Amino acid sequence: MNTVKSFWIGLGSLTVAGAGAYYFAKQEINASRREKYIQLQKRKQHDAEMEYEAKNNGYNGSGSYTQHTQHSDSPAHELAGSPSDEASTEDPAPTRHAPLTENQRVAEKSKYEAAKPYRAPKGDRFS
Repeated sequence: MNTVKSFWIGLGSLTVAGAGAYYFAKQEINASRREKYIQLQKRKQHDAEMEYEAKNNGYNGSGSYTQHTQHSDSPAHELAGSPSDEASTEDPAPTRHAPLTENQRVAEKSKYEAAKPYRAPKGDRFS
């Protein structure tokens, strides 16, 4: 049978053991967080350096490097053009033509539109 003295000794030792476990677990967690933070900072620094190199060394994104010219930022000197420009000049047959009149524009329907536009009924709706 437990005595009052043994109860308090047991409770005290349990409290000390719990506090010690908490302290060491907290130290380990903080060290792990610190290590992850340092790795994240190194990775961000490395990515920033790579981005800086790519911008300043003429990397064109296709796995090769190009020589910088004086007008390399102008759209006329881009290696890859705008998709809309390429489609408009090289498209052999467009899929549809622009409507010429307002009635054609209204009557033209897409996949998700009704065949004819909704017209609200005229007159008194409350009688």
